[in-house]
Amino acid sequence: MADRTEKQAAAQQAVDILHEISTLLNCHLDRRTLSICISMIENGVNPEALAEVVKELRNEGQNMQLEAAAAAAGASSRRR
Repeated sequence: MADRTEKQAAAQQAVDILHEISTLLNCHLDRRTLSICISMIENGVNPEALAEVVKELRNEGQNMQLEAAAAAAGASSRRR
């Protein structure tokens, strides 16, 4: 049981350090997302490919927000 607790503490410390680095680099990854990415890399996902997917998803999310805002503004102007 103590061995498992030590491993969990070490993993938490690693995530904390990587989160600090991520914050310094303005990656905008929260601890949960960072933990998922770490787990995926540990399970064999190519880090460069994962980084590209994260960038694409971030861009798509921003595009969807812009489209939603434009649609809301259009709906608002038609009501007047």
